Amino acid sequence: MIIEIRKAGFVNKGAELMLHAVMQKVQERYPEATLVMAPSHKGGSQPFHKLTQLGFYPKAWLWRYGIQWGDFAGYLPKKLREMYGLVLDKDVDVVLDAAGFSYSDQWGVGSSKDLARSSKRWKMRGTKVILLPQALGPYKKTEIQPWVKQWAENADLIFAREPDSYKHLTDLVGEQNKIKLFPDFTNLVKGTLTANYDASNKRIALVPNYRMVDKTSKEESEAYLPFMIRCAKYLVEQGAQPFVLVHEGANDQMLAEKISEAVGGIPIVKETDPLHIKGILGTCDATIGSRFHGLVSALSQGVPSLATGWSHKYIRLFEDYGFKDGVVTVLDTDEELHKKIDLLLKPESAQPLKQQLTEKSEQLKKQSEEMWELVFAEMDKVAKK
Repeated sequence: MIIEIRKAGFVNKGAELMLHAVMQKVQERYPEATLVMAPSHKGGSQPFHKLTQLGFYPKAWLWRYGIQWGDFAGYLPKKLREMYGLVLDKDVDVVLDAAGFSYSDQWGVGSSKDLARSSKRWKMRGTKVILLPQALGPYKKTEIQPWVKQWAENADLIFAREPDSYKHLTDLVGEQNKIKLFPDFTNLVKGTLTANYDASNKRIALVPNYRMVDKTSKEESEAYLPFMIRCAKYLVEQGAQPFVLVHEGANDQMLAEKISEAVGGIPIVKETDPLHIKGILGTCDATIGSRFHGLVSALSQGVPSLATGWSHKYIRLFEDYGFKDGVVTVLDTDEELHKKIDLLLKPESAQPLKQQLTEKSEQLKKQSEEMWELVFAEMDKVAKK
């Protein structure tokens, strides 16, 4: 079986964590399967050298001017394609889409248009198309709606990550048996640590996210960095040993440096491996962050956390873990903020919270396993042909 993993790349660490999550489960179930990805240019999210390092075969794939230029690779001699490991789109049996958050008004019509056109081809060829748990919608803009309807019709299974996403999609395309509700699936991935990582002076992670600057209102955008500095300052005053964890990218690094400098130079940790990032978060007593998958990584390991977010997915995530009070706003007063941070610091509140998160995590992991069984039941239809 040839399986394509789509929209999970190497720039966004949440996307890369999803990539590892998919790889682990698929290789457990289908150890002989060939995994493929469509490579991007060198500076893109799926550069050739990175996907081949993980054992992926490249798929010939390039939409330009409404034409799929990758199809022309079919004119190359088969032996030449085999020599370079090049896979044609028509040879793919299953497409697993792990976009995370791409098909929505917020990210524009492009992604939905691309999926609509691509899924039409796949449906005609009998290729299975499965959208793994992800945030979807809203779909208020009229230009995106016909494309969403097309890819929803063409997909074999669609998993919304929380009730808002489920409602956004079903309000547009109607209730369907193939549209289901399951949580984020990276909770099953185990984190790792480098041999030399020292967690002794790094007890509470601050995880900034530049999306809180460029995806929020002007008032929230301007308040975000001061908010993170206020958190860091209070943690230092309480002797809580905070550090800043760079989850990804130069903009997050810039925020980390400004936070650290403002409170006397607390440690900054930058890690490129998403499995190591999850491992680091698992060693913490608590986290305060804005990176969605950083929060999933913490909560799924029973680490008490506070979140600021720029979309509905943050609120629903904390509802899944029974800790709605863990979502704060950058406009909270110092008094409000300190009360929330004290929930993480004081043993009488932190220990019961940790126990609650651990119990909820086990429930959500069971749901993720159930989701994979539904995915595999659909994929088995191909495997048995």
